[in-house]
Amino acid sequence: MRKSVLLILFMIITKSVADPAGHDFGLLVEKNLQANTNVLFGIRKPLLQTIDKSIDRSSAKTANDIVLLAEGLQVDFLTREAADYADMFAFWPDDINPTHLIFCIEGRREEISTGKWNPSVQRIDINTGNVETIVRGMNGCDGIRRTPWGSILATEESSDGHAFELIEPLAVTNITVLDRNSGKVTEPSHFSRRDALPTMAWEGLTVLDSGVVIAGDEWRPGSSAPGANGGSIYKFIPQDTAGMNKISTLNESPLVSGKVYALRVDCQPESHRSFPQYGQGCEVGNATWVNVSAANARRDANQIKATGYYRPEDLHSDPFYKGEGIRFCWTNTGNKKADHYGEVMCAVDSQPLTADIKRASVNVQRFIEGDPQFNSVDNLAFQPITGNLYVLEDDKHGEIYACLPDGQDRDQKSDGCIRVLAVVDPSAEPTGLAFSADGKTAYLSIQHSKDHGMPLVDDYPTDDILRITGFQMSIPQPSKP
Repeated sequence: MRKSVLLILFMIITKSVADPAGHDFGLLVEKNLQANTNVLFGIRKPLLQTIDKSIDRSSAKTANDIVLLAEGLQVDFLTREAADYADMFAFWPDDINPTHLIFCIEGRREEISTGKWNPSVQRIDINTGNVETIVRGMNGCDGIRRTPWGSILATEESSDGHAFELIEPLAVTNITVLDRNSGKVTEPSHFSRRDALPTMAWEGLTVLDSGVVIAGDEWRPGSSAPGANGGSIYKFIPQDTAGMNKISTLNESPLVSGKVYALRVDCQPESHRSFPQYGQGCEVGNATWVNVSAANARRDANQIKATGYYRPEDLHSDPFYKGEGIRFCWTNTGNKKADHYGEVMCAVDSQPLTADIKRASVNVQRFIEGDPQFNSVDNLAFQPITGNLYVLEDDKHGEIYACLPDGQDRDQKSDGCIRVLAVVDPSAEPTGLAFSADGKTAYLSIQHSKDHGMPLVDDYPTDDILRITGFQMSIPQPSKP
């Protein structure tokens, strides 16, 4: 079946090339990709329509007023009452039969009424859309994941951002961070700060069965001083990597203690006499993990010349990777106004349980490069079954692209991307996309609209959470091992 599809595509392309008018081969490939989206992406047709209108959120009557969709996809509101700045989320209690979405709310720490702090972690019932606040008082909750041992890891995107761990997220409400300096909270038996993890502007992260956490620091180059590093990629290795046994108390978590390392790409191979050699210009290739302190991870990373990237944002492990170790991918948002269109990077860590400064166990490569149309890349989501990677823009009328894995061709990049969604409201952005286990349903937050006409919920502004259906399961494309 797969060979037949590839043969058909080859025949289509070669026929186009034979056409005297088809002198722009790159354009022909792009058009053939669009013409075969049903086979490659399980989507009838890509989104070709451009935004020619804007809408205020309070004027939207249906979810179709909020976004433009590729042909064949449908959308509805899961809820319009999630807290403002709803960002990433995790399925609970698992990906197969989830009952709730556990959301990070990226709003800044503030007292919204007497004795009541901003919502930071919320649960949304998938069946009813009912929203309840679990945690209050964090500062910019952004990256969030369900751990293999049955807890929620919620993190802050701020220069002094911390990681917090939560157990039994359906059993508690209105836990409050009383003091960010000390980490004091109202229910420490259910919610605790994890000081063994790095202090940084958390965003994307992946949590392995062993308790290893790999995450990026959302930091722009030159922010702290001229020539200073951008955001580094960090790895936390717990003291105990025994496995993913379910925990009943927070003290049993592997996140209680461990060491932190920053990724440093080397300009020489491991066998070269001048290895390790590093500095500006080394952003791809072989790399090592170098020890830094958790409390001063950003300062230490700059001093040891860990590799800095342009605002690393979302990060996920690749569930389709078949080689040694793990593969993880992340976005560097860049700056569209400076003609830095952003990129998706992918790295293979062949030894995720270790960090040896003398061993280049990591290889980093660019997977997708942005362009004037597809830029400011922010969030990622691997679609189950197909292996396609969905990439979200943080931009005016932000768009979502579906991208193929890298096939058997010469390069190490995605074999092509199509546009599948665009946000009509220019004040909002798409974020937090994730798919159900069968790949046929996706959930998406439309974040921080300027919606002055919408009522407050829980004394706080709100965001829309969308449910998108109509994805058909395309044939998984062959990819490199």
